[in-house]
Amino acid sequence: MSADSSLLPVIDLRSDTVTRPTPAMLAAMMAAPVGDDVYEEDPTVRRLEEAAAARFGLEAGLFCPSGTMTNQIAIKAHTEPLSEVICEQTAHVYLWEVGGIAFHSGASVALLAGNRGRLTAAQVEAAIRPENIHYPTTRLVSLENTHNRGGGSCYSWDDLVAISEVAKRHGLARHLDGARIFNALVATGQRSEDYGQVFDSISVCLSKGLGAPVGSVLLGSADFIKKTKRIRKVMGGGMRQAGYIAAAGLYALENNVARLADDHRRATRLAETLRQQPYVAEVLNPETNLVIFRLQDSQPAAEFLQGLEQQGIRASSFGPQWIRFVTHLDVDDAGLARVEEALQQVAQLV
Repeated sequence: MSADSSLLPVIDLRSDTVTRPTPAMLAAMMAAPVGDDVYEEDPTVRRLEEAAAARFGLEAGLFCPSGTMTNQIAIKAHTEPLSEVICEQTAHVYLWEVGGIAFHSGASVALLAGNRGRLTAAQVEAAIRPENIHYPTTRLVSLENTHNRGGGSCYSWDDLVAISEVAKRHGLARHLDGARIFNALVATGQRSEDYGQVFDSISVCLSKGLGAPVGSVLLGSADFIKKTKRIRKVMGGGMRQAGYIAAAGLYALENNVARLADDHRRATRLAETLRQQPYVAEVLNPETNLVIFRLQDSQPAAEFLQGLEQQGIRASSFGPQWIRFVTHLDVDDAGLARVEEALQQVAQLV
């Protein structure tokens, strides 16, 4: 490279969770009015919860430390022991949340093989258990949009409506793991306000593409959120002067949504660069900000990641020979050019 990479800032493509607050976001945090949120006296938390709920056409919200907590609280509230959750086999709620469905809810999971993480209404309907003493009782359908393991894939609106109609016909609750829901909205042009029509609860993460340092909001009806506050408390999620971090979430909602299109554009450009490299066997088409690709068997993944690390670029292993790049607000066009140069250097060594 033209400059000593050890003197350049690290470009971290492992996840969009690695972003740091901007000066403007920090200023909003420091200026936030706060109170004790367990006593429901923090005005900034209230503003965030109300703003997020209104944006998705739902009545109320619950601010929590993480998306894992909001997902697990929702599943606990929607189910009971001996019931079952329908989800895709690579869903975050099943694969990446430490067996939380079993631990917290005592529920079974019906795992379905989707298309890049996306299910169809026919699949969901076929998975619903008939009444039988030998079976758990189907209670909940949980979807993920965008789907992490599917490479940031998005549901079409028609598919969401069709699945919702199946669930309602069978009396099932509908939950959305919307960790990167704003990426899906920007990519598809769907209206966030319509989501309250097809989901009973939605988990919205603020600390991924939106760039807040911490926090997720669980959304639902007023009665549902009242129930979930007790579950949050028993999980240790009651926070005190949480307005300082809620202010970051408010700033993110107001300022960092439209710019997600830049992350998508950069992900598309990265995918195009990767397809030109001889050591890359396959690249999943990036619909949003996740680029997942498979290395040729002749290129060991650990060696590839180490080579990038030596050039000040970090990425994640996503399975045998699979790598994930995630674009985000801390990676600008100059940083992207550095990544592309590093990928070309790897090609020269193969």
